[in-house]
Amino acid sequence: MYGSRGVGAFAGGRASAVVLGAALLITGCSSSGDGKGEDQGDTAGAVITQQPKETDPFWVNPDGIAARKVAELREDGEKAEAEQIRKIAEQPVGEWISPENPEEQARGFTEAADKAGRTALLVLYNVPHRDCGQYSQGGAADGNAYRAFVDGVAKGIGDRPATVILEPDAVLHLVDGCTPEQFHEERYDLLKGAVAQLKGLKNTKVYLDAGNAGWGNPDQIFEPLKWAGIDQADGFAVNVSNFYSTEDSIAYGKRLSAKVGGKPFVIDTSRNGNGPYTEGAADERWCNPPGRALGETPTVKTADPLVDAYLWVKRPGESDGECKGGPKAGQWWPEYALKLAQGSTP
Repeated sequence: MYGSRGVGAFAGGRASAVVLGAALLITGCSSSGDGKGEDQGDTAGAVITQQPKETDPFWVNPDGIAARKVAELREDGEKAEAEQIRKIAEQPVGEWISPENPEEQARGFTEAADKAGRTALLVLYNVPHRDCGQYSQGGAADGNAYRAFVDGVAKGIGDRPATVILEPDAVLHLVDGCTPEQFHEERYDLLKGAVAQLKGLKNTKVYLDAGNAGWGNPDQIFEPLKWAGIDQADGFAVNVSNFYSTEDSIAYGKRLSAKVGGKPFVIDTSRNGNGPYTEGAADERWCNPPGRALGETPTVKTADPLVDAYLWVKRPGESDGECKGGPKAGQWWPEYALKLAQGSTP
């Protein structure tokens, strides 16, 4: 099986729209306190606060799409559904930086997170020739445009705390033959440059995407990861936008870590509560599979010392692409979000 083709969490201009209100987040419905908001009526019950910092230091966006859906459902009297979607809304999820105004987005998210005493989780998914023409195709027009994009993100982050997941599938698609050979040298150069620039910031951690447990053998990807700058990065990320179990992801990550100098890694557990889908065509099982569930909630208290964190990199409830009845990649799919939440264990 190949990688998580069409990671499907790129949401276009949505990130820009959300970040416009970032300055308001820390004064209105956000809170720097720990724990969850209490139900004090239809409006107060929709308030989303931060998770306990010692176990989950990442920022919960109180005005994220899931939080807004909770409020809408409560206003419509759908309280049971609202409480299901709250399972998503109350956890920190990755903020996928779109190409429009990356500096403003990065600044808005990191400022809001910093004022809440938390770390922003950002995802960069804009490398040229992204996703090989699949559901999430696109990316920067060329190398110079990508460098300008990363430069904007870096300026926006500044000295504030941030954890960056760098370019899902970008290395994997160099290895599996999906990305044409003529683009390989430039992509390695762009990734290595992005790692170096982001690691030059005072409080930024960088994890380079490294595929998933269902893809193949770590022997196929460890050298490409080195060419892409893994030595300078804090570690690598596995299972982004995919569904492999945490146990299998740890096993894959540990085998790969041994090949890249013992680097730690993070696991995307956003939708892996029931493991991978095993029916239908193998090359489409990753795309909006039915019967899945939310996985372990984000935390730095993991089952293995090599695992820095369980993260929700993919935003649960957003479509992987126009398959199995889903909307475009990155768009909120209410029915799928509800089923993910209903299938999860508290």
